[in-house]
Amino acid sequence: PPTVIMGNIFVCLAASASWCFCTALGSLLTSCCGTDKDSSVPPGIVSGRKRSVLLLLISIGISFFYQYYLGPTLIKYSNEYNVQPLKYMSQAWLGGCEQYITDDGYDGLQTACSGQTGVFRAAGSALVFFLLAAITAYCKPTFNREAWVAKYVLFLFLIGGTIFIPNTPVFIPIFVNIFRAGAVLFMIFNQLIILDMCFNVNESWVEKADRADIEEEPGAGRKWLAALLTLCAILFIVCFVWIGLLYAFFGGCTINIIFITVTLIMGIGCTVVQLSGEESSLFTSASIFTYATYLLYTAVSKNPNAECNPQLGEDDVLGIILGIGITLISVLWTGFSSTAHKTVGDESDEIHGENDNDEKKSDDNVEGVAVGDASKPADYGTMNDEEDDDTPVSFSTSWKMNIILAAICCWYAMVLTSWGSVVASGNVANPSVGQTSMWMVIASQWLILALYLWTLVAPKLFPDREFS
Repeated sequence: PPTVIMGNIFVCLAASASWCFCTALGSLLTSCCGTDKDSSVPPGIVSGRKRSVLLLLISIGISFFYQYYLGPTLIKYSNEYNVQPLKYMSQAWLGGCEQYITDDGYDGLQTACSGQTGVFRAAGSALVFFLLAAITAYCKPTFNREAWVAKYVLFLFLIGGTIFIPNTPVFIPIFVNIFRAGAVLFMIFNQLIILDMCFNVNESWVEKADRADIEEEPGAGRKWLAALLTLCAILFIVCFVWIGLLYAFFGGCTINIIFITVTLIMGIGCTVVQLSGEESSLFTSASIFTYATYLLYTAVSKNPNAECNPQLGEDDVLGIILGIGITLISVLWTGFSSTAHKTVGDESDEIHGENDNDEKKSDDNVEGVAVGDASKPADYGTMNDEEDDDTPVSFSTSWKMNIILAAICCWYAMVLTSWGSVVASGNVANPSVGQTSMWMVIASQWLILALYLWTLVAPKLFPDREFS
């Protein structure tokens, strides 16, 4: 029976909370007494990043559980619960969704609404956690590497506490609007992630080609350059085929045709400008074009006009898969990229000695790297025992990383809930939400393409200025 199932869930939650409380107590005591590193040692660029990424991945898993199991179950058996906590929780999850029952008694929209509020609970908990972590890391730079057991416990308590919070007004409409704004910021920031990854791949493969020419024989490196060009060709083919399909299936109204045409023109324009100069690379242009095409699909699939949106009222499975894929790429870049520190905390880990000579000072322009003997490997935010005690230290700006992860929380919340649009079996409960979401996404796409185009033309327009 559903009451037994929910009772078992509460028993498991209570047992888990008890264990977590005891574990957290020990972690907090350890944190109060100190960590394994002295407080004068600056945190490294990867300090706490992987644990933060794991926590965000856990929140995504909980979102799926809430959306596709817990939320629908609470609504389905809401009239059968006799236990007061279960009855209260079902009412809390039903708040703001009551009006979504159709005249013929269909409650699919209500179930979808309840599932979406489950996503808002999990993503909202992660958002609050990372915002608190950002504030704390800003005030105490070493915090991002400390007391992680206690942090996980705090996150689990946030998750557990949101179960009993009514949907309105906390999640609908407050958190929904926060998620939309955060998702827009993420779309714009994700351009930096794509550029960083593309520059790394392009530089790595060109370097391998040069090395092959030197170590093997002249012309041996052509295979790497051919692979890079092949990858660019694949991305461009995907863009043109995708845009052609969008014309065919979503071109039933003028506004969609304008969106598609503008994307095609700007994508080709950016590529032509890039090929005419030395800025950027063909691979970065192809990747930005592909990303812009994905955002175009996201925008037109939110159009509430049924004449030009064949997916209206249906779950956007492709959009969810692609959106989660972008989320995972961004999360992995944040947690594991060797160059992510330039964005998530570059000034952070610089260590400047007072007696650096002129040659060493030339290395000051390298962000995120400890300045020292050029013959030694770069030291990302650590100090050797033989260093002078009076060496000035600037600590990590890891709060930036937490802000990025908070934006990723907003993004995946919108991906899983179709930007807050409640749809089921061809029915749309709130078409005005789709209209707003469509314009937010396409405006962000135009801004992204304009910014990329500016990075290409700015060095030509202002050759005397530095744009690196």
